[in-house]
This record gives sequence, structure tokens and C-alpha cells, in this order.
Amino acid sequence: MADEISDLRLFIRMVAAGSLSETARRTYSSLPAVSRRLAALEARLGVRLIKRGPRRFTLTEEGSLLYDRAVHILSELDEAEAEASAKSKTPRGRLRVGAPLEIGRQRIAPLVADFTKQYPTIQVELLLSDARLDVLGDELDVGLHVDLPSDGSVISRVLIASRRVVCAAPEYLSRHPAPSVPVELRDHDCILYVRGRYVMDRWIFMESGKITETHIRGTLTTNNAEVVHAWALAGRGVALKAHWDIEEDLRVGRLVELLAPYACDEIKLYAAYPSRQYLPPRTRVFVDFMARNLGGSIHPQDGLAPQ
Repeated sequence: MADEISDLRLFIRMVAAGSLSETARRTYSSLPAVSRRLAALEARLGVRLIKRGPRRFTLTEEGSLLYDRAVHILSELDEAEAEASAKSKTPRGRLRVGAPLEIGRQRIAPLVADFTKQYPTIQVELLLSDARLDVLGDELDVGLHVDLPSDGSVISRVLIASRRVVCAAPEYLSRHPAPSVPVELRDHDCILYVRGRYVMDRWIFMESGKITETHIRGTLTTNNAEVVHAWALAGRGVALKAHWDIEEDLRVGRLVELLAPYACDEIKLYAAYPSRQYLPPRTRVFVDFMARNLGGSIHPQDGLAPQ
């Protein structure tokens, strides 16, 4: 039975990923291994589940039926486990937690280590990625991310709120006069960050009581937030960073904030988790622990409730 449940979970993750190669990447497996498991599942059921395309696959009628039933079955199973766990006085079990790479490495990872000291009966698997994590598709117990989830089957809670900061290193500013108004960024070499297929080349400011966007350009572009940070520190350009990522750099002068009077771009870190009647105690204590301990210039929000 355990193998069958594992295969159903993998199939759901395949559908969320949209391709076998993406499934392999998300599951830290190889494409041949994922293909073999799919072939074995199809052989056991005696039907084809997917139609392979050049980039993405589509579900067959049988595959669509299996997906719908698998989601229902595993939801019921997870709910039953959560209900049983809720009756336990000691939180226990395994948590899969996803978080953005930079804040995940700098702040979340140390807190996860502290959390397991306080709750030794809970095991935590921490997944760090700048790609948007899908709580349900990636089978996460908790997803930490900066976007408010749009999925109605997911509950979210604000853990911390901060702002984005336009910044540059003193070495860069020794070669380029600091901009005094947002439009002057057009004369600067800005470091562009890419999320998915979206290039964040329009930065938001408040001018004369109105929110405006300034189109920026630059010679360096990356999809990795830590690389943006490293390039900024190296004096390679002007960057837009979350304050929680560069707080220490600003304090000691490795980076300098620019255009502070025009700053208005708020950023929040959300904890998202599947909506269930019975929330496993391990999930609740983990989210509460993160809200209590993420601090400094970052402001926790109270209340474990939908946003």
C-alpha cells in the first residue's frame, strides 16, 4: 500500500510540474527514474495516463480521472492523519518546508535548526529555491514566499513585513553620482532580477503622492536573488533588494540606500499551508515559532488565520 500511495503522490506532482523533466528537478530525481515510475504505474493500471508533447504533457481521459481521484484520496488520508495527530499532546512527525533561497539560507535555516532543538519529535526537510513553490503540487506542509497565494485551498499568514530598498555599493557610487529622483535611474546600470519569465525591470516609487513605475535597464540579469546581492556588493550596479536581505550591509556601510524619500514598495513573507479542518500540531507550532522569531527590523504579524 505504501508504494501505491507514493506513486499517487508522485503522479500528482507530475501534473503540477507539467513535464517529466520538471518533475525530476522538483523531486531531486533523474528523468529516467521518473519515467520508469510512470511506466510502472501505467503498466499496473493497464492504461496510458499522459500524452507526451514537445515540452509539456497532457493527461489522457484515464489520467485525468486518476488525478481527480488521487487528489481526493490523498486529501482524505492527510486529513485523517491530521485528525489523529491533533489528539496528540506532543507535536510529532515530518514537515516539508519550502522557502526563498536568500532569506531561507540566512534566516530560515538557522531558525529551523533551533526549532528542531525545541521540538525534537518533529523532523524538518527544508527546500530552498527562488522558483515559486507550489504548496499542494510540491507536497509542502508549509511554503514561505513573498507572493500572496491565489489558491483558495491554501491558507496564508503574514510572518514578516518589510520593504524593498534601492541600493548600491560605495565603490559603484564613487564612479556614478547617486540618483536624486527615480527617473535618474535610467542613467544607471541596474541589476535586473528575473522571476519565472518575468523580468522585474519596473521599480515602484511614491512621487507627489502618487505611485509611479520607473523602467530600468542594466547589463546584468539573473534569476538568483543571492547573485543580485553579490553583484551589488561588488559594485556592479544598482539593485533592488528586500530590506531583510541587506539589513546588515546597510548598517555597516557595505551598501548604501538610494532614493529613500521615494520608497513605497512593501514586501511580505507569507506562510502558506493546505486548508484542513484539522491542522497538524507540528504545522501550527512551526508557523507560530517562525512568526515569533523572525524579527529585527522586520515586523511579525499576529494570528494564524487566512488573509
